[in-house]
Amino acid sequence: MPLSHDHIRTTVETYLARHPHEHEQLGALLDALERPTDIASRTTFTGHVTCGAIVLDPLGRVLHVLHLASGKVLAPGGHAEPSDESLAGTALRELHEEAGIPPQAVAPWPAYETVPFDIDIHDIDAHPGKGEPGHQHFDLRFLFRLHTTNEAPVVPQEEEVGGIEWRPVDRVASPALREKLLKLPLEAEPETANASALIHNDRGEYLLHLRDYFPGEIWEPGMWSLPGGGREPQDATLEHTVRRELAEETGLDLGDLTPFATEYASDDDGVSVPIAIYAGRWNGDPRDIRLTEGVMLAWFAPDDLHRLRIADTTSDLVRRHAASHPAGTAPQGRLVRQEQRRASPHGTVLNVIGVHLYLERSDGTVLLGLRHPNSAFAPSTWHALAGHCEQENAVTCLIREAREEAGLHIERQDVELVHVIHHIDRTGGRPHMGLFFRARAWSGEPELREPDKCTQWRFWDPAALPDDLVPYTRQAIAKIQNGELYSETGWPA
Repeated sequence: MPLSHDHIRTTVETYLARHPHEHEQLGALLDALERPTDIASRTTFTGHVTCGAIVLDPLGRVLHVLHLASGKVLAPGGHAEPSDESLAGTALRELHEEAGIPPQAVAPWPAYETVPFDIDIHDIDAHPGKGEPGHQHFDLRFLFRLHTTNEAPVVPQEEEVGGIEWRPVDRVASPALREKLLKLPLEAEPETANASALIHNDRGEYLLHLRDYFPGEIWEPGMWSLPGGGREPQDATLEHTVRRELAEETGLDLGDLTPFATEYASDDDGVSVPIAIYAGRWNGDPRDIRLTEGVMLAWFAPDDLHRLRIADTTSDLVRRHAASHPAGTAPQGRLVRQEQRRASPHGTVLNVIGVHLYLERSDGTVLLGLRHPNSAFAPSTWHALAGHCEQENAVTCLIREAREEAGLHIERQDVELVHVIHHIDRTGGRPHMGLFFRARAWSGEPELREPDKCTQWRFWDPAALPDDLVPYTRQAIAKIQNGELYSETGWPA
């Protein structure tokens, strides 16, 4: 899912709340946020967002790479991709691609889990060979620190990076960044990072979680709180943390989660713990959710919070969000939008649209891919070539996904819809509408274009499909074989 305008806007607003004196120097970025253009796209030449990773090692040195394209020594970073789920996630991906350091080897600096440490605007020269005019980069720089228990190998990307260097803070290449880093207490060890979800509906109510009353075993026993928890080693970003916790505790899978704030709470030892807060919208019934932790979930209006056993920080957080996001409106923040998104009617739940390629050879076998073991969805499981629609129609999405994932070239006139499956993974989860398209003709043979997502392509006999196949894909193939156009699965009886 491409980075949303709201996500970028909220991130910039939060940064400016900490650095109000930079409002004027970031004027070009603020102006770009008022335009209806895709500020995350590298083809928006009125200016677009890039993201950098500022990484400090246990000795307090800062990672720099020699970018071959510019000949400059800079922090790792680059353009956003449609698959990036957050701005911090873009920085982590670029860190991995350019320096070989995996996201699990670093931790966000406390209080900078969702907020850039620095924002820089700089000019980029025209590149006639690529058809690119001169433009500006709005570079959002996120601060990370290497885990002291990890020895992450630094492997520069040969195509783009000419070398790696760890510099003392007083020799950091960017003067503005150097000034901020010199004011940072580098000797402090980052605390454990936590993330919570601030979920609201179109009626202006907030979803709260009643914790089990087990004093001494859990934090804030018997109190109403936000769902969430602590970061684990497999979480690349704190957005991954909050999504994993939501899935584990409630089974919820929200489409958009936007960074809202960083709060602090005190643990049993009186230590201040930072918590990254992500806001999301959901209009479901919490009574349909099967909880795995805690007593219950319920909706509450901000005016009713005084009746609950709830931490003051949580109550203040909800009221602050409610004050800036009135019921029935999309988040706006302090920057006025020229276009406002209409809220969904009461009870409406947005469905995710997924496209799937049904590729059948002349011998009747169909193409399936084995998903990577680290995939968030269906790891180490066979599945059709598939993807979620971005800002595009379904057939365009199918053609793009086939080219990007498997190197297959399909023409629009060779595509036909053969099945629609309306499915849901779990009670309370986001509904999905799966569109299966047959390609009557194509060019190329399946190849591994994205090995981090798919580790193998193989054609299977529909009568002897693999046991470890995504269930709704198995159902869809069976229905296609029977000539049935529509089916459903996963919905409560």
